[in-house]
Amino acid sequence: MSDDEWWRTPSKPIPVEDGLRITGDRKNIGKTWWSRRFVDSLESMGLGGRFERGRRYARAGQVLSMSLSTSIVVAQVQGSRPEPYRVRIGIKAFTEAEWVEVEKALAGQALFLAKLLAGELPRGIEEVFDGIGLRLFPVSARELSMDCSCPDWEVPCKHLAAICYLLAESFDSDPFEYLAWRGRSRQQLLDGLRESREQPVEATDDALVDLLDDFWGSPVTVPAVATVRAAPDAVLDQLGPLPLTVGGRPLVEWLRPAYRALADADEQ
Repeated sequence: MSDDEWWRTPSKPIPVEDGLRITGDRKNIGKTWWSRRFVDSLESMGLGGRFERGRRYARAGQVLSMSLSTSIVVAQVQGSRPEPYRVRIGIKAFTEAEWVEVEKALAGQALFLAKLLAGELPRGIEEVFDGIGLRLFPVSARELSMDCSCPDWEVPCKHLAAICYLLAESFDSDPFEYLAWRGRSRQQLLDGLRESREQPVEATDDALVDLLDDFWGSPVTVPAVATVRAAPDAVLDQLGPLPLTVGGRPLVEWLRPAYRALADADEQ
């Protein structure tokens, strides 16, 4: 083997104990629609085999650490060399003004609010971002900044790809992590929605029927605050009174029986 062909020889990574690893199989990395959408966005960029090798790294637990903050994810990945590789993935955060526009658009849709309160990203939220000229998920490699301290000059390398899959699984359990990466924490978003709902909006009876049909047809994962036995509907109060009324009654009062019914079903 010549000196200029050393990099072609596959090398095995140093095994890691208690490393971070994905749990899904090849077809189930990204169980929620938003996590799957994130993975699909990355894989659609034509990165091919790089992601296959990265998936093996992520499943083997080669990632030592990973942390996410606004615009940036930093991690350490153990490769074949003694010193772990330093990995960084950046994405552009939306500006304060852009988030205010998003919150105004979201605040006027009761179903979106209910889904967010339940810890889910509502289907259709991408269209809200599209409506103000933003893309919630990247569609081009130019929208991401990736670098790794490994000697592989191609981007993404398998170490970067491993972090992408770990990110996808973390978004499964908490979609607000993805929004925080784009510049809005859960509490900031909920506070912004509260401030945006200043003017009451009258809803029609037909609109309420459509809302309840969708509510019962799409089971939600109720966050911990809503599982308290004394107040299963407490999640509805996190944002304060909803400015929507139906038949002279606040919309929240129509939704309370549904939340209580879900709590009763869980106890049986």
